Amino acid sequence: MATATLTSKWQITIPAVVRNSLHLGAGDRLEFIQTSEGRFEVIAASKNVSDLKGMIQTTKKVSIEDMDAAIKQRVGSK
Repeated sequence: MATATLTSKWQITIPAVVRNSLHLGAGDRLEFIQTSEGRFEVIAASKNVSDLKGMIQTTKKVSIEDMDAAIKQRVGSK
């Protein structure tokens, strides 16, 4: 089990085994998600937008023209 110590400035050093597993580097961000009372999950939040490709599956194709029309309709309704 990897452990870290909280300093008087409320900082910790992420253990090397955790950094390597999460592929973290200097400047990367982490998210802390509460999974239950007193428990959190730590995930790397430094993904590129291109990493999101394919996360949402859809079978409907939408043209640029259709998107423009939907935007104009939405803006016009305000």
